Amino acid sequence: METMKRTADCGTLRKNDSGRDVILNGWVHRKRNHGGIFFINLRDRYGITQVTVDTEKDESLAAVCNELRNEYCIAAEGKVALRPADMVNPSMETGEIEIAASKIVVLNKAEVLPFQIDEESKANEDLRLKYRYLDLRSTAMQNTIKMRSDTTFAVREWMTSNGFYEIETPTFIKSTPEGARDYLVPSRLYPGKFYALPQSPQLYKQILMVAGFDKYFQIARCYRDEDSRGDRQPEFTQIDIEMSFVGRDDVLTMTEGLMRHVFKKVMNVTLPEKFRRLTWDEAMEFYGSDKPDLRFDMQLKDFSPFAQAGSFQAFKDAVAQGGAVKALVVKGRADYSRKQIEELEAHAKIYKAKGMAWMKAVNGALEGGAAKFFADNAKEIISGLGAQEGDLILIVADADRRIANTALGAVRSKLGKDLNLCDPSRFEFAWIVDFPMFEYNEDEKKWEAAHHLFTWPQEKYHATMESDPGSVKGDLYDLVLNGYELASGSIRIHDSEMQRRVFKIAGIDPAEAEKKFGFLTEAFKYGAPPHGGIAPGLDRLVMIMAGLTSLKDVIAFPKNSFAVSPMDDCPSEVDQKQLDELRITIKSDKKED
Repeated sequence: METMKRTADCGTLRKNDSGRDVILNGWVHRKRNHGGIFFINLRDRYGITQVTVDTEKDESLAAVCNELRNEYCIAAEGKVALRPADMVNPSMETGEIEIAASKIVVLNKAEVLPFQIDEESKANEDLRLKYRYLDLRSTAMQNTIKMRSDTTFAVREWMTSNGFYEIETPTFIKSTPEGARDYLVPSRLYPGKFYALPQSPQLYKQILMVAGFDKYFQIARCYRDEDSRGDRQPEFTQIDIEMSFVGRDDVLTMTEGLMRHVFKKVMNVTLPEKFRRLTWDEAMEFYGSDKPDLRFDMQLKDFSPFAQAGSFQAFKDAVAQGGAVKALVVKGRADYSRKQIEELEAHAKIYKAKGMAWMKAVNGALEGGAAKFFADNAKEIISGLGAQEGDLILIVADADRRIANTALGAVRSKLGKDLNLCDPSRFEFAWIVDFPMFEYNEDEKKWEAAHHLFTWPQEKYHATMESDPGSVKGDLYDLVLNGYELASGSIRIHDSEMQRRVFKIAGIDPAEAEKKFGFLTEAFKYGAPPHGGIAPGLDRLVMIMAGLTSLKDVIAFPKNSFAVSPMDDCPSEVDQKQLDELRITIKSDKKED
């Protein structure tokens, strides 16, 4: 096979290159035959250039041009020529020129494609993942993977210029409970013992602070063996960061600087100097979510003051039981049909709401739904909720305040999407702070860490931690962007005694704590500094920046929704010899007769 090494790529030639002799290498994106004159759109990573072949002038090229199909890998040699004025293509960066080819060489043929490679593939997800190497050739995927590369570089650029060391932590670690199941790796040398793949570098980055490195970061691979749901990936990447001798504001200010640099460098988007801050309580009360989308307003309102004056018993009961009645004013949507409202109610019920009442502000009064129960104080309600003519009012009540907030918050999120209020080109950051430190597990009748076991409790709760765990706020913070949790972090425990107290509240006895975390608590005995950190998700960051909704579209080789890779059939069975070396026996799921 004859090989012609390229002298230019398919995205950089312009009209000032006219007359230049070049060789291009790439893939046939399109081919058109206009009466013996072939127009070939040749594509590589850098762009597309039109190659023109006049077989009437050179009959030797006719056979090879007739053979060409989409995705043939070829080399084209010729001279850069200006396109006629009426044939300039303004939608192509190379649209003012073409290559008048004198030679075409097929470097490799392509079989019939399972789907067409366009700017954005319309094939179904599993087909795209099975032929991922073809899907990745699309312009959309090429651009997204480039954005990921640019983002990663920008992160490294900012972190290193601000005094952070990039340090790698182990991939084979001790299995520790961190919320999800560990992926386990059996040891051949030590039968019956296992390494675990890290859910995060949490313990190691804390030890790096004990070791005196002061500022650390890592583009860290993380692994969680979770049940298939949503858009989760079993392996993902986070920007892992830890700092010594800092408080919460230091970590938040640092992260804001990082995000400003990344967005400016990668997208030329200028972010505000400071991001908005909400307490966890405020986020839940106003938006029904600890990751609110702030690209649109529509805050939850407290309807409880109006419940007593009305005659709707369910509302009165919720208030009497210490719960909440929350309302949502949907601007200009009094035209919503009963069916549309019922769809919103069904969505609220997914989040444990028992139902959803509704009313419409029409002609200065309330109409429809629950309006008859509030006829005497309609004007007071309309004014108190800030409703206007033509607005729809949705109401959820529950004896559990969190259910009322969360269910109506879910309706708010759905409306934001349904009403196209979520502009993907707009980026609204917010810090959520003052999270609960512990949450009660009703099934197991015990307290658990709401985030993780290594968070420093806020000072004012130290004396009452054991007597009232539910009221304790941790020095925790989440960075939220456009309705997604982008990063989570905290000031860490650096004191062995405090760590012991937290373990005890979470029901971890000293022997278990020593077995699982002894190497960390031992390190705390040797002058551990106060420290804290955060870990933005790299996959999610790029997804939001690119205006996408699936993590799979920003990862080169993702798993599908069932944690399977259709391309290489992973996970797969292994040879019995490998199992024997590891002394592993596979237990069949089949029941014996």
